Amino acid sequence: MSLFNVYPLFNITPVKGRDVFVYDTNNQKYLDLYGGHAVISIGHAHPVYTQAIQTQVNALGFYSNSVQNPLQTALATQLTHMANCEDYQLFLCNSGAEANENALKLASFHTDKKKVIAFKNSFHGRTSAAVAATDNPKIIAPINAQQEVIFIDFEDLKAVEKVLQTHEVCAVILETIQGVGGLDEASTSFYEGVRALCTKYHTLLIADEIQSGFGRTGDFFAFQKHGIQPDIISMAKGMGNGFPIGGILIHPAIKASFGLLGTTFGGNHLACVASLAVLKTLEKEQLLEHTLNVSKYLIAQLSKIPQISAIKGRGLMLGIEFPFAIASLRKSLLFNQHIFTGSAKNPNLLRILPPLSLQKEHVDLFIHALQQELKTITS
Repeated sequence: MSLFNVYPLFNITPVKGRDVFVYDTNNQKYLDLYGGHAVISIGHAHPVYTQAIQTQVNALGFYSNSVQNPLQTALATQLTHMANCEDYQLFLCNSGAEANENALKLASFHTDKKKVIAFKNSFHGRTSAAVAATDNPKIIAPINAQQEVIFIDFEDLKAVEKVLQTHEVCAVILETIQGVGGLDEASTSFYEGVRALCTKYHTLLIADEIQSGFGRTGDFFAFQKHGIQPDIISMAKGMGNGFPIGGILIHPAIKASFGLLGTTFGGNHLACVASLAVLKTLEKEQLLEHTLNVSKYLIAQLSKIPQISAIKGRGLMLGIEFPFAIASLRKSLLFNQHIFTGSAKNPNLLRILPPLSLQKEHVDLFIHALQQELKTITS
């Protein structure tokens, strides 16, 4: 084998996808309730999406950021309009980790400070500053540990202020809903308090919407439920429905200058048309409203299952918590019921991150399958 072996792999090889289903080399059909880590937002092989990429690659697939690219302007206009962030400016990159890396770098440039506040159970990426702000020592190499990051519990505003009082913190970075960490979300008063403290101590607030953004919670961004205004918003995953793209939205108080940030592939022509197709589909198919409706139905059905101890998250970013570790349940759902689900840092949590086109009939398939496998476990 020539691949660097860092991924434990299921013995399944998907070769085709359609909407909420994927098919393997044996033409076995799987219900995709994980969307490849929340990446598939509008469904596998959506015709608007595939046609946009085909048309663009036949014209021009790539050129550098040294020339005009009207697709970037179109994406910025449509994105900020749909997200109700019309005063923000867009910088495009290639992934969530890169988005957070640029967000943290920009915060340090803007404030001339270098320390960062992050929160326990956070996950912000695997690049230098982003991984240092991730609460997982196993993936932080010695070279990353030079970053000065202070980890604080959700809801602990006193601890946040105590660190901010040093006047050495460039940014507070938070996931409104923690993804890998286990779908925990703090109270509105906590997010409001963090916003006020960041303003008071001249620190930038970064909202990591990489997993929760682009409609996954039913709001365009998860922080919008809490009525706060971040200084920088990072996004990726569902932004391109599988095409690699990430970005940050930057408050107008933060000024740009030539060379401040840069990227070779970020904002390329194919990435832009992929994201524009996602935005077009979200709007045309009213997927944010649909997400709220199907989520309500899913949560209602899950609430009837006595073995479930808690349901966390919002929209189609849900965690189903059990009083036992779910590793075997996840495997049985995959191999017996042919349903993809996800795990989290919390070993008792089954993560659900399907395409936003999920329908009630798909929910029924999942509920029936889950009940069947739970019967086997409890017996």
